[in-house]
Amino acid sequence: MADLDHALDWLAALKWDADGMIPAIAQDAAGRIVMFAYMNRESLQETVRSGNAVYWSRSRARLWRKGEESGHWQKVSAIRTDCDGDVLLLTVEQVGGIACHTGRASCFFNELQGERWVPVDPVLKDPKDIYQ
Repeated sequence: MADLDHALDWLAALKWDADGMIPAIAQDAAGRIVMFAYMNRESLQETVRSGNAVYWSRSRARLWRKGEESGHWQKVSAIRTDCDGDVLLLTVEQVGGIACHTGRASCFFNELQGERWVPVDPVLKDPKDIYQ
């Protein structure tokens, strides 16, 4: 991705929440939503510089380089924003095929069936084998 450090006005065009965050949806090239996370200015800038998805981990209060522990990186091919500039959409190649810490291809694997959430996507890899 292009080096955009010299023209930070593209960051100012976005609508950041009170905590300096913006929601980010990651989808693969086929259009499947693989995960949702938040980004701050630093994580978005690093994503643009490196070409790999970097998010802000609210639970760890630090940058989260997707794949740094699991090895399941996200190579970013495009970044879009919605018409309001308050949500990002990342098109990613999910290296290793696993986006979710549960070992599934997508974090969106539970489906509402009647009044119950039912996991409908298979576990592709045991999480114990991912996070050692």
